[in-house]
Amino acid sequence: MSGVTARARTPATNALREIQAPVNDRLEEVVVEMQRIATDDLPLIREVSGHLLQMRGKMFRPTLALLSSAAAGQPEARAITLAASVELMHLATLVHDDSVDHSVLRRGLPTVNSLFSHQVSVIMGDFLYTRALMALVRMGDLEIMKIVADVANELTIGEMRQLSAVDALNFSEDDYYHLIRAKTASLMSGACESGALCGAAQFREPLAHFGDRLGMAFQIADDILDYTEDQSVTGKPGGLDLREHKVSLPLIAALPRVSAAGRTRIDELFATEAPDDELLADVIGIVSDAGGIEYSRRRGEQFAHDAEQALRVLPESPARAALTDSIAYVMDRRS
Repeated sequence: MSGVTARARTPATNALREIQAPVNDRLEEVVVEMQRIATDDLPLIREVSGHLLQMRGKMFRPTLALLSSAAAGQPEARAITLAASVELMHLATLVHDDSVDHSVLRRGLPTVNSLFSHQVSVIMGDFLYTRALMALVRMGDLEIMKIVADVANELTIGEMRQLSAVDALNFSEDDYYHLIRAKTASLMSGACESGALCGAAQFREPLAHFGDRLGMAFQIADDILDYTEDQSVTGKPGGLDLREHKVSLPLIAALPRVSAAGRTRIDELFATEAPDDELLADVIGIVSDAGGIEYSRRRGEQFAHDAEQALRVLPESPARAALTDSIAYVMDRRS
């Protein structure tokens, strides 16, 4: 994985610009298409949609869809609508997550649930889902519709899987992989696979596999950041998952290795409704000392390696190079 490792030394913001360079003009069209799809005459919907489109992130998932469509050199125009629909679905998941978690900020802006209400947040997430699916229906491609419908189902099941975990500290490593495949990897895999059907259908399977492995690596890297970085890097407060009693791979890997005193401190955190900064810092230190963060990095690197291997069947092109560079980007988003 030497190419990925070397690329990881580039600041992540610059890396993303280079990844998006082959499709930069088309990404601008995607933003316009998102606005078209998510616009309605109802004033409240217009207001909330306008706020959400300000909150859109780095457009990574539509970038994957566009690059996948260009993997054989002849991307179709309909990839723009597909990429816009993928990003609107991603936005819908964030709106729902913020409502479930009662979050007040997302990317430095008020969440829909804090600015309007939880009721508006839930319905607006549904609106984005349905508008994205309506746009895909008008494309008339049942294969793409099946992929995206399967993704929507997986996203919902992933959320329910997380909510149904009764004893968080008994959440196994396999449970964790099932969760992140549903909540994160499914959308990235779907973006790549459906993107392939818009210009590179012969590479549908390897691009779907690439997206799955990239999504797994992405979420593991994101979960590590919760233990290692602050709000200026991640866009959310450091240790937020632990504060909310969410279990991710670093903690899962550390639990069998912690001392009795360490386990007592972890149990204390999960028994405390609003753990303070001292307790949080102690648990982060315990997880790190037990090797949970290092283990998670190794597992993330394994998924990243699998993603890189999946791309080897693609012909050399700017799109393939950018997809390869995206692996390093997801593994090192600290700047």
